[in-house]
Amino acid sequence: TVVYQTANVVILHKSLADDFEAFCHANPSPLPLLYRSQPGEWGCPPLTADADIRVDCPQYCVFKDGLLVSRVSSLMSYSGQLQDMVSFYLGCSFSFERTLREAGVPVRNVEQNCNVSMFRTSLQCRGVGQFQCPMVVTMRPVPEEKLDIVAQITHLTPLAHGGPIHIGDPAVLGIQDVSRPEYGDPVALGPGDVPAFWACGVTGVEAVQSCKPPLAFTHSPGCMFLTDREDSSVSASTSPPEPDQCPLTFSISQQPLHYSVASKAVVQSIRDLEKIIGEDPGERGIHALFVQDELLRSCLSLSHSSSVLITTGFPTHYTHNPPEETDGPPGAIAIAATLQALQKEVAIVTDHRALEMNQRIMEDAVKKGVIKTAVPLLSYQGKSPDSALHFLCHDGDHKKPRFDHLVAIERSGRASDGNYYNMRGVNIKHLVDPIDDLFTTASTIPGISTTGIGDGGNELGMGKVKEAVREHMPNGSLIACDVAADFAITAGVSNWGGYGMACALYILSLCPIHQRYLHKGLGQPHPPTQDQHQAWAASLPTVAKEEDMLSILVQHGVRSGKTGTLGMEVDGLTFHPTHSDLIIKLRDRTSQRK
Repeated sequence: TVVYQTANVVILHKSLADDFEAFCHANPSPLPLLYRSQPGEWGCPPLTADADIRVDCPQYCVFKDGLLVSRVSSLMSYSGQLQDMVSFYLGCSFSFERTLREAGVPVRNVEQNCNVSMFRTSLQCRGVGQFQCPMVVTMRPVPEEKLDIVAQITHLTPLAHGGPIHIGDPAVLGIQDVSRPEYGDPVALGPGDVPAFWACGVTGVEAVQSCKPPLAFTHSPGCMFLTDREDSSVSASTSPPEPDQCPLTFSISQQPLHYSVASKAVVQSIRDLEKIIGEDPGERGIHALFVQDELLRSCLSLSHSSSVLITTGFPTHYTHNPPEETDGPPGAIAIAATLQALQKEVAIVTDHRALEMNQRIMEDAVKKGVIKTAVPLLSYQGKSPDSALHFLCHDGDHKKPRFDHLVAIERSGRASDGNYYNMRGVNIKHLVDPIDDLFTTASTIPGISTTGIGDGGNELGMGKVKEAVREHMPNGSLIACDVAADFAITAGVSNWGGYGMACALYILSLCPIHQRYLHKGLGQPHPPTQDQHQAWAASLPTVAKEEDMLSILVQHGVRSGKTGTLGMEVDGLTFHPTHSDLIIKLRDRTSQRK
């Protein structure tokens, strides 16, 4: 059976045509422009022969001063006014539904014999002139195991809105009830289905309403213009797309439900980084703690974040003042520098006893150029049962979180008995503020994700892999952290995990597929400006920065907590080749994505 492409239609007075065309180009995901007619032109030569736009849609909407006044099956009675009007033909997502079915993807609205659900969102399109409106999306339930193939098929149809702009909780788009669409029909989700959303050409209807022209016409939602052009969606039987053009989907949150997207090539690059930071020069058996794609999922989540709280500090030298070790702070600074460059808000929380020391370290790091701007430093002491909630949320309101991601790197973590242990099994609870409470409270607040980076299993967040720690690590049954993070990143040295995270965030920033999804398909997906790219690249860790950072730490009395191949020689301030080699490897792997 031959299936033909369909098109959405907007008809406006010629005085508005240039602005509307510019509006389409500024918002190509909801409004992919297929053809703009001349004033009074009934036909559409590129799309079909012998067309007559006055009668070729099953139903039209008639707008006067932006208000819908009627629905009609013909515009013949408006022929005189149409002489001065321009018709716009826009791509339609119905065009890829056949290909989805061929690939074995159930299309629920077809199965349920109803129109697709269409929703007005809280996302504002990029305005042009009098055209200022929210984006409309379609929703299609997709079985979770089919998300990759759905993303891949639809990504390759940019003139039919391209890939999904959001997968997961409708509330992220400002949609409160998927059973009550503004346009179309309710479509029920099947067992195991995930709601997936595409930009929709009915955005053109919203644009007409926002502009309030004296007279305008659109197709009636679901009653599109049928072309003579055979559906050119990519067939499921064709060869797979190139890695740079092949989206893969990953779950990054269950509360709220949220998936993210990146190209197959970028996913492989970040997996390569994960292998590099997972090298085990101390031969401590950390591979037993490794969970694939934790670095990738964490960085995807961080990429969607706007405000990040970082914590570090492991008082392993419990008989000295200060008791801190050098592993952790350099990695935290590397993460913070990249997040700053990506325009995220960043803060660091540390033990109250170490607050003044960390402020001096931060000042010196800025002076030496290790980080561009000082990061606000906070302390948390948990003086009351609701302290963590008030620290994390404005007025203690779950719906008003201050941060949407918490990152712990080489931060001592609470064991099951309530104490804190170093790898030798020494209890250091008296030196540690209860920052773990922030992570346990965050797990109850929708919209806050957490990451733990560690190299032994006694670090905050590594409770996610505590059974492996207990079974495989020395003193594991005693020292294992009991507090889990959503993502647990295992590294040969925790600083390496911080460097890997900074590089992975940079790689994601250069992925067009991820960036389009990150920005919900709004605006023209331009590559980063030269200034943006320079700022991102300048934030990345280097051997020189790390030597400067370690020098600053030693200057303030911080000592290496790991010896031999795992650390620097404090007295001679030697930066061990293992560390410099790793940073060079990370930079080399990252530079391949430029």
